[in-house]
Amino acid sequence: VKDTAPGADLYLIVGAPNSSNSRRLVEVAERAGATMSLLVQRAAEIPWNDIGNISTLGLSAGASAPEIIVDEIIDAFRQRFDVTIDLAITATETEDFPVMRVLRDVELTRADMAFVNGAA
Repeated sequence: VKDTAPGADLYLIVGAPNSSNSRRLVEVAERAGATMSLLVQRAAEIPWNDIGNISTLGLSAGASAPEIIVDEIIDAFRQRFDVTIDLAITATETEDFPVMRVLRDVELTRADMAFVNGAA
């Protein structure tokens, strides 16, 4: 966030309001130079009337925010703006977290996957 916030008219952080990590990312975006930064959980929370006509949007997510919600927010912007995505990779994760042996053969249902991806 610190590397991508300068020059952003609006920087959205996707996360829960009770997440200290997500709240901290909002602060980092503001301090790093974003004109405005907001914490949202879903696209429906974006205050469209308050954000005005932006040309550069920064978007990041807290650690536990499902990627499907990030995609939902991108789609909401695509419905209102001409969107070009410039992916900024500032870190590469190399840590591997293997699934516990007792869970490796558990078959997940559609409802399980919807829950995992934040759609339930």
